[in-house]
Amino acid sequence: MFSSLSQKLISVFDALRKRGILTEEILDTTIREIRKSLLEADVALSVTKTFTANLRERLLGQKAIKSTTPEQTIVKAVYDEIVVLLGDSSEADNICKKKSILLAGLQGTGKTTTAAKLAFLLKSKFKRNVLLVSLDTYRPAAIDQLQKLAQNNGIEFFSVSDPGDPITIAKDAVKISRRYDTVIYDTAGRLHIDADMMNEVKSLKHVINPDEVLLIIDSMMGQDAINTARAFHEAVDVTGLILTRIDGDGRGGAALSAKSVTNCQIKYMCTGEKVGDIEVFHPDRIASRILDKGDILSFVEKAMDENTLSEIKDIPTGKNFDLNGMEQYLKQMEKLGGISGFLKFMPGVKKLNEQLHNANISDNVIKRQIAIIRSMTQKERKDPKVLNASRRRRIAGGCGQHVSEVNRLLKQFDQVKMMMSKLTGNLGLMQQLSSKFLR
Repeated sequence: MFSSLSQKLISVFDALRKRGILTEEILDTTIREIRKSLLEADVALSVTKTFTANLRERLLGQKAIKSTTPEQTIVKAVYDEIVVLLGDSSEADNICKKKSILLAGLQGTGKTTTAAKLAFLLKSKFKRNVLLVSLDTYRPAAIDQLQKLAQNNGIEFFSVSDPGDPITIAKDAVKISRRYDTVIYDTAGRLHIDADMMNEVKSLKHVINPDEVLLIIDSMMGQDAINTARAFHEAVDVTGLILTRIDGDGRGGAALSAKSVTNCQIKYMCTGEKVGDIEVFHPDRIASRILDKGDILSFVEKAMDENTLSEIKDIPTGKNFDLNGMEQYLKQMEKLGGISGFLKFMPGVKKLNEQLHNANISDNVIKRQIAIIRSMTQKERKDPKVLNASRRRRIAGGCGQHVSEVNRLLKQFDQVKMMMSKLTGNLGLMQQLSSKFLR
């Protein structure tokens, strides 16, 4: 979501690399370019003014002028200010202690799927007994959608025989809420802010008396996200935000502005379509991603959540690493979101976007390589040295690939095998392993 903002800020910082010292003139020019980058990324004007003013004060206060490393000095200051802008994530996990959670937002922001994702997170990570309640009696099949999501993921759903009045449904659900650790209420949205929707949300809040009111913000909404956040906060006193479609190509600045407009913490972000694609929003890690410094901690957490680290340790190393081991390794990469899912956590990847695009790198590469391995006999997998030209043509024909793809896989196998000989449970080498697929 922050790719546009990232590219613009990176270009600003790259220009500083040519400067020997940081003068006031260069500082003024740099801050002006940063302001322009923020505005082009849909960050609210008031937020941009505050951000750049604080940045200038921070740099002057640290006596950054005449610094011998202007790029590093300004990057560090921008990082610190982005973290301040995004707030503190220390309260995010406290949601596991909440008894009732009300979700609000406009129609089309992904509110219903977010309700299921949040319920799944509470159930799988915090072992909470969760009940999902749909209060959207207006959108066709909204109740059926949430019910199906609940059933598919082993989550309790509050069924009603006659889905007529949201207030009545809420009152009935409140009566049985004591049976559950957490009850999540999915309210109805509209295509735009109107009095009827706001009055209904106010009434529902009065009936439910929730511990948490979370506003769902579509990261691709642009400046409308700011108006939506302000309207809901004034109406129902929002306590936190969840960003959806974080994996989209929106500019993202307006979503970041929502925190300043409401003074509410962004607690979670939805990173994909799957029910497990929801993460705690860590301002420091997001700031690091925006500035193309990577986010290794989130990658390690993702690997642990997917139970992948222990499986990686089971992959044979050294002389025992063969093409069967290569298949295991590829499967783990696929489990972690493929090449693109892995690379987004790596530092410096934003600068490689054009090269990656030109190299036609995609998650289909992993699927093709697994198919090539599966076209081999067990003897060929265990001893790749027997793969002469004739065997390679047979393998290519068996999986519908060109011989060049088979040759490419075998070259990468040799490189990965060399790295695997050094892998002693250290996940830090995973970055080097992944780089072999970009050649």
